[in-house]
Amino acid sequence: MRDFSDDHRWLSLNTATVRKQGDLIAIIDACARHGIRAIDPWRDQVAAVGLDRAARAVKDAGLDLSGYCRGGMFTADSARRSEVRDDNRRAVDEAAELGAPCIVLVVGGLPQYSRPGSAASKDIAAARNQVHDGIAEMLDYAKQVKLPLAIEPLHPAYAADRACVNTTKHALDICDALDPGRTGAIGVALDVYHIWWDPELRSQIARAGKDRLLAFHVCDWLVPTRDILNDRGMMGDGVIDIKSVRAMVEAQGFAGYSEIEIFSNDWWSRPLDEVLGTCIERHRSVV
Repeated sequence: MRDFSDDHRWLSLNTATVRKQGDLIAIIDACARHGIRAIDPWRDQVAAVGLDRAARAVKDAGLDLSGYCRGGMFTADSARRSEVRDDNRRAVDEAAELGAPCIVLVVGGLPQYSRPGSAASKDIAAARNQVHDGIAEMLDYAKQVKLPLAIEPLHPAYAADRACVNTTKHALDICDALDPGRTGAIGVALDVYHIWWDPELRSQIARAGKDRLLAFHVCDWLVPTRDILNDRGMMGDGVIDIKSVRAMVEAQGFAGYSEIEIFSNDWWSRPLDEVLGTCIERHRSVV
């Protein structure tokens, strides 16, 4: 396993971690100040400053991207299926323009939550079928620009509103169904917050192998968690053995960035430079 204790060259910042402290340009400038080499920007943050300006800022700062957040939210009623398709094609185009190595997919839950205004449904099996079909359609488009899709399984607590793919196994089942030849066109983005509890985690990471492991995200699970969405912990403040999960993915040959993604009302309330400084220290000591 790589030694992160002396530097933070393999730290990437998911820009949601400091989304309340400034716009994307301010975040890019702060990363440059702190010697952070990579980011994973969110689509709304890119849209707020403009795609062209965002792409120039990334290039001027000499930053890499570890991904682009996010595509997906595939579940919808029939009236909104074309909206889903068009939105995900735009996401692919944006990711390609920014030079992202993959686009992270949060696949959606029940239609009324994934695409507001859709007719209400409780049929999670139908939602999962829609996810499969939606990824297949998006994959055909993404292949044209050679942009890999990274399915992110989310914790089961999010099954209704955010993602009905909740285990690494389920995500890999979709990958195998859509890309049986393992061409590199599709894989997984594994976030320790969502997968740390899974008793099959080690075997499924081994099943993924280097070619399916497209992104690795870190934060921590607090006990108690006061808000299932916006109370993630800074690495080292919770119960996840982050180093052991990183060892699993690196044993398969993963050698990319460890991307810090923290949705936290607490950390959003702190100064930008304090958050980044803490991220760097924890990346060296507990990631």
